[in-house]
Amino acid sequence: MHQHKSKKIFIYFFLLFFLGSIQNTNLNINNFKNNYFIKVSGLGETENQIIIKEIKNSNLENIFLMKKRKIYEIINNNSLVESFKIFKIYPHTLDIKIEKTIYLAKISREKKIFIIGSNGKLLKNQTHNNELPFIFGNPKINEFLEIKNIIDKSKFSFDEIKNLYFFPSKRWDLELKNNIFLKLPHENIGDTLDNVFKLMNKKKFEKNTSIDARINNQLILND
Repeated sequence: MHQHKSKKIFIYFFLLFFLGSIQNTNLNINNFKNNYFIKVSGLGETENQIIIKEIKNSNLENIFLMKKRKIYEIINNNSLVESFKIFKIYPHTLDIKIEKTIYLAKISREKKIFIIGSNGKLLKNQTHNNELPFIFGNPKINEFLEIKNIIDKSKFSFDEIKNLYFFPSKRWDLELKNNIFLKLPHENIGDTLDNVFKLMNKKKFEKNTSIDARINNQLILND
């Protein structure tokens, strides 16, 4: 009889503990919904707040159970983002550190001026940075990034470029800030740039000099 009574007490104790645990768990989750904290850094204050608001408006109940793909999608949709890292800090903080894209050049699209970022995205022209080179013509973004990569690997600096001209034949011309105009070939562009760089260091050019490098192994000067 004593043993049977002890079993009943144990069962009641177990049920009380179990029900109490469920209630406490629900309480913690509800409390978490209202008190979680999202921190975003790396962009301007306005852009940081936009990302925070979009994540909070995603009907998430628990940021630690939220699918990574959804968070990544929200952040990647912002054209200012180059890369980012997400840190989950328990019990209730999500810390997002963003690296902002670098402004590379301006281009016209549908009669509007946009900026090409290093992330390969078009951004609204909200900067008054007149030092950015302008792209004339209608290249694809990846075509521009390819020529920039070639310039960066050459002895030239991209900062020396004033304007870029793209032709339907997929050929580029460069206008330098020292007013030298360079006509590039279709192939071996890197070698051509290095040869022009050497020539420019040996010879003093007049303003508005044109260097035609379209013919292989030839540099034709027009003052």
